[in-house]
Amino acid sequence: MTVTVSDITPTTGVEITALVGDRLVDRQVAEECRAALDRRGVVIYREAHIGDDDLVAFSRLLGQVVPLPLGGHPTHCEIQRITRDPSKSPLAACREGTFHWHIDGTTDEVPNKATLLTARQVPDDGGGDTEFANTFAAYEAMSDTEKAELDGLRVVHGFAASQLLVTPDPSPRERAAWDRNPSREQPLVWTRAGGRRSLLIGATAGEVVGRPAAEGRALLDDLLDRATRPEFTLRHRWRRGDLVIWDNTGMLHRALPYGEASSRLMHRTSLAGEELVA
Repeated sequence: MTVTVSDITPTTGVEITALVGDRLVDRQVAEECRAALDRRGVVIYREAHIGDDDLVAFSRLLGQVVPLPLGGHPTHCEIQRITRDPSKSPLAACREGTFHWHIDGTTDEVPNKATLLTARQVPDDGGGDTEFANTFAAYEAMSDTEKAELDGLRVVHGFAASQLLVTPDPSPRERAAWDRNPSREQPLVWTRAGGRRSLLIGATAGEVVGRPAAEGRALLDDLLDRATRPEFTLRHRWRRGDLVIWDNTGMLHRALPYGEASSRLMHRTSLAGEELVA
């Protein structure tokens, strides 16, 4: 079959067909994938049916693979099982938090560069689609005046902020457990060494430093609403075997809600970050 490469929306996403299994484990394919990630934020290999060994090998061609000690995979410490089935993953109970827009690793000094996710099982009802929002494009669409208003602003990111979206009235014990996770102050606008900028927002963004709580919350909510407008978003409707890769540093993502009994099962690898937040 002939390999096809197609842009998905005007701002975001590339879909590639007819690259299957170990054909992905190729340095040229990896170089093309990284270029597409830089240009479009999300790369989708339709029905690639990549095995776990090849998933890890391909991930290593793209960057440094992060070990995932609580991944739940029996043989690969680099692979995390994404499921709501507790018999398959020790993190199953936390998956409801992924139903909200977020960027992984916002409490880290260097957030993960990218995530690879491949569909092992897809529910018949179509539940659990994944959405992406391009915060590079959202920032670029702002006026110069709006951009100037964001210069220098800093935001506190924390685990508690994201958990409050799931459990808005936690018990003292729950809140204390959340607060044991370290928070981190980050710039609201992430400026890359090459000059490109994106918004560092999402579920973990709890407060704007130096602003009253209500005012800071209103700003963060407004920016999230603007970044997730239709012109900046992409919804991926999963098919079994799909492999999706996204630039975690500039793409918000979320899973559309799916139930605890859902058969949805994904295998995930993550690539270590390559640039400090500045």
